Amino acid sequence: MKRIVTGHDARGRSVVMIDGRPPSVVLEKAGGLRLTELWATSEAPAQLSTADRGQRARRIEPDANGSVFRIIEYPPDAERLKTLKPEEHFASMGVRAADSAKRRHPGMHRTRTLDYAIVLSGEVYAVLDDGEVLLTAGDVLVQQGTNHAWSNRSSAPCRIAFVLIDAAA
Repeated sequence: MKRIVTGHDARGRSVVMIDGRPPSVVLEKAGGLRLTELWATSEAPAQLSTADRGQRARRIEPDANGSVFRIIEYPPDAERLKTLKPEEHFASMGVRAADSAKRRHPGMHRTRTLDYAIVLSGEVYAVLDDGEVLLTAGDVLVQQGTNHAWSNRSSAPCRIAFVLIDAAA
């Protein structure tokens, strides 16, 4: 994956500020999913920046009034669920896992965000408190602060682009 970020030079002309591979991190407590933070904002309306706003502390939700743009690659559940530690993972990322007595999947959690999820490759089930839906490459899900999990029941990784926007819950 290559990330291009544009901006303005000292004369106000449009230029490429960043051109390269963004760093990604494998989150072991999350069952080995690969997280790539692309950009984040901490305010609305967003302030244009010359800094690399993809460099931020790892957590799921954006800052208050902010947004996060990221790519997550989910390994198949057959691999991921062997090492997923929901309470530890979600606590380390600033949110709580859903109640273990009620969750339908170990990855169930809730965020105070409006999320746009676009499946780039592979397939994944969006698991909710009541029901689930299979998403394949090209499908989009708008997640409005609900309990949810991502379940990859295939034998190949699933890559999803996410935009998370701070929301009033």
